[in-house]
Amino acid sequence: MTHDLSRLLRPRSIAVIGGGAWCRAVTNQLTKAGFAGAVWPVHPKGGTIDNYRVYSGLNDLPSPPDASFIGINRNATIDTVQTLSNMGAGGAVCFASGFAEVADGADLNTALLKAAGDMPILGPNCYGMINNCDGALLWPDQHGCTPVDRGVAILTQSSNIAINLTMQSRALPISYVITCGNQAQTTQAEIALGLLDDPRVTAIGLHIEGFGDPVAWQILARAAKAKNIPLIALKVGKSVQAQTATISHTASLAGSDAGAAALLNRLGIARVDDLSTLLEALKLLHATGPLPNRNIATISCSGGEASLAADLAHDLDLTFPPLNTKQQSALFSALGPRVTLANPLDYHTYIWRDTAAMTAAFSAMIDPTLALTLLIVDFPRADRCDPSDWDCVVQAALDTRAQTGGNIGMVATLPELMPEKIAQQLMSGGVIPFNSLREALNAAAIAGPMTTPDIAMNLAVAPEIHTTITLSESDAKQALADYGVRSPKRVDTIDIGSVDFNKLSFPVVLKGVGFAHKTEAGAVKLNLTDPDAVKTAAAQMPTNHFLLEEMVSGTIAELLIGVIKDPAHGFVLTIGAGGILTELLQDSVSLLVPSSEDAINQSLTKLKCYKLLAGYRGKPATKLDAICRAILGVQDYVLANLDTIEEVEINPLICTTQAAIAVDALIRIAK
Repeated sequence: MTHDLSRLLRPRSIAVIGGGAWCRAVTNQLTKAGFAGAVWPVHPKGGTIDNYRVYSGLNDLPSPPDASFIGINRNATIDTVQTLSNMGAGGAVCFASGFAEVADGADLNTALLKAAGDMPILGPNCYGMINNCDGALLWPDQHGCTPVDRGVAILTQSSNIAINLTMQSRALPISYVITCGNQAQTTQAEIALGLLDDPRVTAIGLHIEGFGDPVAWQILARAAKAKNIPLIALKVGKSVQAQTATISHTASLAGSDAGAAALLNRLGIARVDDLSTLLEALKLLHATGPLPNRNIATISCSGGEASLAADLAHDLDLTFPPLNTKQQSALFSALGPRVTLANPLDYHTYIWRDTAAMTAAFSAMIDPTLALTLLIVDFPRADRCDPSDWDCVVQAALDTRAQTGGNIGMVATLPELMPEKIAQQLMSGGVIPFNSLREALNAAAIAGPMTTPDIAMNLAVAPEIHTTITLSESDAKQALADYGVRSPKRVDTIDIGSVDFNKLSFPVVLKGVGFAHKTEAGAVKLNLTDPDAVKTAAAQMPTNHFLLEEMVSGTIAELLIGVIKDPAHGFVLTIGAGGILTELLQDSVSLLVPSSEDAINQSLTKLKCYKLLAGYRGKPATKLDAICRAILGVQDYVLANLDTIEEVEINPLICTTQAAIAVDALIRIAK
């Protein structure tokens, strides 16, 4: 069920239920924020608090509140939620803990959900929310926010992280801060979806511990894309569910963070690894929206800073385009013959303090082909130095923005070298202040265009399976063959002496059946050239059940193709270097099922071993369309058996100039 969060997120009346210090903090924050709506404290003792009348009960309120902060114990919370729901309230923040997150809280959690009915609730075990556009705060603590007309929204699963983020001094306008708590009813994705209805929200940052329902995130991503509202995620934690499949190589490649990465990539949600980059990327997207490309320029008065910018961007998806004729001519006019013209640009200090000349030089670099131009400027400590000597560069940056309309940022190489007062001045003039060169470059890469060819495809939902069995290799290959996956001609037998060797072409490979890792068990022999060699090899194996197959010749590369069921993210399709190189190279990409042929082909190009597939240093190339057909065949098998599949793996898929052949296969299904 999708809940209507409009009254809860943008209330005109707020009830604060409870009499403790936390509730008094809520009314205090509402007073400080100048909330223009009605504030109704509720406590049996009545009286007043912060000049607000205290009502003795919910039934005494003038009308059902749009939003309520419930700051009482967990048992009383359930009864209060029931009363609010019955009276038609708009929603509530459940501050109390002790529900599903503790051993004895499961029944209380169920009772809470039943009491809420259709009324949306945040939490339980939830700090609440801050709406800085309307001064509506259901927030029981201090914070660092200020009123804004528009800005980014930040959703976290950690109250402490939320508080810390509000204390930023980076001139980032924040419209909402919301903590999601246990998400017993209303999920983080659903809360973010409700924020998309507010035109004052420019971008949404998400601190995510777990996704819960991947389909809900798919709905959010599609809606955000339709409204051109960028989403950025800081995903923490690992998917332990996927690590239960320990018998395959796929599990080691896709069993940790690959599913989360594949889901975010599928949905077009940019990912960051730290809070600072999250804030800087949100700041950039607030100011510019998604960038049209990843072409950038940097301008500094130091060759060291120019080199540092180039080095820090080296491993990012960013490009420093060479200067075109127009830029060169305009820069030469502004800087003269003593400056070497290049991108990144070191303009020296010949024109420092000449605001008009600096404006001309900065403006000369602005070009329609650039997504962003960064001015690298470090400000001195105001307590020990005279920062007024830097007024010229601030004014030149603001004048450049006003004259050119280009996307311009001013970057301090160190966070502490961008004073908050200067950052606010720049931001108000349309120049984006960045508190770190590395984070600014990361933000530019994140804000660039993302290709999401499969965002319209519905994700395959992973059902819960308790007990599984592993098919024999022969049965696994036959199951995949029905979906177009080629495998060698073979004989499955418990009597080598009865095999008609005339039906096979030598050389052959002999495998012992029943071993997860045949090589380690001594249960595989290659390049057997005659029947006697086969019989001798069979006698040396620790089994009496064999699979005899024709050898595949002409190998150019070996791949791994695997699908693992990850309850946290759906079915994860992994493509990587196969054979003995699987763990050695850790060269893999992961997607979610289903994925399109275009997405699969794009993923192949991201592999380090793609050069082998495409023909390396004059060597022959593999048949790429045959590889893609094999991958699609594995996916088709999974899609046809979603209710039973736990895991599928081909390792290796032998890739030749003419074919892609599965020489080993594993399938685990529900018992």
